[in-house]
Amino acid sequence: MNNCTLEQFYVIGISVRTTNANGQSGRDIEALWGEFWGKGIQHQIPGKVSDDIYAVYTDYETDFTGPYTTVIGLAVHSLENIPEGFVGLNIEPASYEKFVSKGKMPGAVVNTWLDIWQDKAFNLKRAYYADFTIHGKKYYDGDNAEVETFISVRNPD
Repeated sequence: MNNCTLEQFYVIGISVRTTNANGQSGRDIEALWGEFWGKGIQHQIPGKVSDDIYAVYTDYETDFTGPYTTVIGLAVHSLENIPEGFVGLNIEPASYEKFVSKGKMPGAVVNTWLDIWQDKAFNLKRAYYADFTIHGKKYYDGDNAEVETFISVRNPD
């Protein structure tokens, strides 16, 4: 992992409110991905910056053990034209720790999240503002796939 500061960006996509309790997020997020692919959501988003897919985790009620919102969509140039049934997010500039998941998807990403949740010291640094994964071109590389995960962290004072 490494620390970086990212500039403001926008995402438009579809969302679900979920929790990690009792494996609920696994079911909800899998269904959201199914809707994303099944309805060709990526082709319905106006003003996209690229074809990279973002899965954003935000609106945390407490921390990763409480309810939060997941949005799957694309980075866009603005939030001026959000299609009906979609949501828009304004991701403010913030500090992040970057992780790279390598291997067969989605298992490699799931393992990265499990590692993050088990790291008590790291979780104390988390800002719980907006965390996200970027599924770019390497996402489609089968057993050699890669996904970047960005976890918002508090600035050290």
